[in-house]
Amino acid sequence: RYRGLTLVLTFLCYTSYHLSRKPISIVKSQLHPNCSALGPNPHNDSNSSTWCSWAPFDGDNYKELFGALDNAFLVAYAIGMFISGIFGERLPLRYYLSGGMVLSGLFTALFGLGYFWDIHVLWYFIVVQVCNGLVQTTGWPSVVACVGNWFGKGKRGLIMGIWNSHTSVGNILGSLIAGVWVSSAWGLSFIVPGIIIAAVGIICFFFLVEYPEDVGCNPPLHHVMTTNEKDPEAVTSNEGPLSISGQSSTDHSDSPTEPAEEPEAISFLGALRIPGVVEFSLCLLFAKLVSYTFLYWLPLYIVNVAHFGAKEAGDLSTLFDVGGILGGIFAGLISDYTGGRATTCCVMLVVAAPMLFLYNHVGQNGISTSIAMLIVCGALVNGPYALITTAVSADLGTHESLKGNAKALSTVTAIIDGTGSIGAALGPLLAGLISPTGWNNVFYMLIAADVLACLLLARVVVKEVRGWCGYMARKRGYVR
Repeated sequence: RYRGLTLVLTFLCYTSYHLSRKPISIVKSQLHPNCSALGPNPHNDSNSSTWCSWAPFDGDNYKELFGALDNAFLVAYAIGMFISGIFGERLPLRYYLSGGMVLSGLFTALFGLGYFWDIHVLWYFIVVQVCNGLVQTTGWPSVVACVGNWFGKGKRGLIMGIWNSHTSVGNILGSLIAGVWVSSAWGLSFIVPGIIIAAVGIICFFFLVEYPEDVGCNPPLHHVMTTNEKDPEAVTSNEGPLSISGQSSTDHSDSPTEPAEEPEAISFLGALRIPGVVEFSLCLLFAKLVSYTFLYWLPLYIVNVAHFGAKEAGDLSTLFDVGGILGGIFAGLISDYTGGRATTCCVMLVVAAPMLFLYNHVGQNGISTSIAMLIVCGALVNGPYALITTAVSADLGTHESLKGNAKALSTVTAIIDGTGSIGAALGPLLAGLISPTGWNNVFYMLIAADVLACLLLARVVVKEVRGWCGYMARKRGYVR
């Protein structure tokens, strides 16, 4: 029951993190709407075509300013993530996580209060975004470390694939909640999510259990393994055709139950030396670039290309996240069965590239086509992203080269997601710079990023394929 409680609480925590990030993409279309569709200016006789826009986003450079808002959050998030994992490994996760959530709720609400306080200076919104980006880095390393503390490797891909749907659920709820007030009082589109994440943070403080040992439960075996021991759950994974980790000795120590000396938390450079960390981190950089470009720009793209209203575009964009839920579960299930995390990611990335091209060219030909394409693209784009940030991060954070040291999960997770967050910062920024030249060019950029993400995993895929060939040869008796 404590495992279930941990899954539910961490799910709710990160759902609320993404719920609080989503409103900015919904509100963009209201900060610079099509004023001519609303008729003449009811307040005066001005012929301004941007009379209903919110300054300072009422100029022709509004897309660049939107890109600056996104980038302020994402650059701060990327920089803070590398530091956050180190703190998360050394501080009580319950305090660290809940404190970050309460602060995130504060800064999210402050952005919305700019509407009620009638603030029209860019620096206010930029500063709030930077602060929010920094405090939100408390989330991901903490929740992955908590889940990793409670679960071994056997079904990790499927369990974390289902659990990782919190990202898409948060995006969907954030879109729907922000859409309620986007046309009437857009400040509430931020204030309400801010209150929600702060409230969940308080619940987390009182009920989250960090380690099984805290409540007298037996920990997963990667917490107590000695140098010569091997996780039996990992045997199941390694006996599959593909595996990202190599074989280890099957010899057992003479006293497996003897308490081991408390290991020190791994260093940043030590985490980088774990096989696969660099490759998956760089792959995630480009995979997250694509995912976050959709997160921040898809509603505006639908408004501009399909000519829907702000609320309708926000509701339709949630289908991309519905696909993301399905893609994350599918990627986790397949990678558990095959043991090939990198191969699963590569196959999905290869298929995603032509699907993005098709969505841009035929995805707006009808509502049914748009729905189908958004779900398929969401599954293929977010599937690899979900797999790398969850099961792969947890696998590498408990890699056999660590010799049972459990104090690496938060640092490894932070390195992988921090590198990915650099791509998350670049994607929306590039989209803001490229979109004035045409949406086709934005999609060409996304396709190129998908291809690069796939190529960066080539070495790991080759290793997995060789493992597959060796496994099949041994199974058929060609090799002893």
